[in-house]
Amino acid sequence: MTIDFLILGGGIAGSSAGYFLSERGRVTVLEREDAPGYHSTGRSAALYTETYGNAAIRALTVASGPFLRDPPKGFTQHPLLSARGAMIIARPEDREAFGEALAEGQRYSPGTRELTRHETLALCPVLRRDWFGFALIETAAMDMDVHAIHQGYLRGLRARGGVIVTGAEAQTIDRKYGLWSVATPIGRFDAPILINAAGAWADDIAGRAGIRPIGLVPKRRTAFTIDPPANTDIRAWPMVIDVRESLYFKPESGKLLVSPADETPTAPCDVQPEEIDIAEAAARLEERTNIEVTRVNRKWAGLRSFVRDKTLVAGHAPDAPGFVWLAGQGGYGIMTSPAMGRVTAALATGDDLPADILDRGLKPADLLPDRLLGAS
Repeated sequence: MTIDFLILGGGIAGSSAGYFLSERGRVTVLEREDAPGYHSTGRSAALYTETYGNAAIRALTVASGPFLRDPPKGFTQHPLLSARGAMIIARPEDREAFGEALAEGQRYSPGTRELTRHETLALCPVLRRDWFGFALIETAAMDMDVHAIHQGYLRGLRARGGVIVTGAEAQTIDRKYGLWSVATPIGRFDAPILINAAGAWADDIAGRAGIRPIGLVPKRRTAFTIDPPANTDIRAWPMVIDVRESLYFKPESGKLLVSPADETPTAPCDVQPEEIDIAEAAARLEERTNIEVTRVNRKWAGLRSFVRDKTLVAGHAPDAPGFVWLAGQGGYGIMTSPAMGRVTAALATGDDLPADILDRGLKPADLLPDRLLGAS
């Protein structure tokens, strides 16, 4: 069978690109693990917010909103987004940082507003009154059903004739006679267009293909869950974020998810949580709230991969015809996936970016790998 598009990586990046590329040709996704989404996709805190990241990220997020709010027929049987809200809290001495966060929030999400102390404690009564001085709420922030989003892409890809192959690590990659050829433990796959959506391993994949890396840095992010305070209904709590981005917590399946918002550079791996990061998050939570952390129910870590400008990377490698980057999702991959899937499909096939994305102010140059490689 002739393959038009070969995608390395079955996480949110590869699956979304495959979903949209399957409208244009035959797609095969190669996933090194036994199931797609084992690494970063399955370890996300999963909040959709239009105020997070730089201008390019926000443009992609806003452009993704219509798809996530009203997905195509058959994509899912459940809503992809549900009400949550995001509260940013700050100490009195962080007035300036809080003011900047409030201005940015109101610019990109008009429903964002400052809260009174009474409103703040009504939304999250465990906050220590002697700790916080300011708070704001972004009412439009939503929880994302990551599993439903990911599976929707995979299901749609298969429905259009696409193939997902697991246990298929790319061992060697070369180009012959106009085709990229990938050798895996279960066989060789060839296609004229190769999409590098390998997450934290994207630079490694490029190296195997003899292509210059983009300077990807995977960073560990730790999270864990604890029981909520006794006799407390946490279901309506917003996600609470320290303005210094040193802590966040939110309700998650009847538990409280907590993270120190760490960004520790590490090599690509099946990353595991470090006890020191869990202890630090617990201490920060106890400092900012009256919650006492006595037992951790579950703990995990994921890798969030960034390039130097913290903007996603998509497009043909300038030094390798048919090799398409899709990397650097950082903490934005899931909420931008509908737009990035469409962008990647357009760039991979030489089309213009979709008009609604261009209308948000995004330009191809914002995403192309050339900006990181010194190419014109």
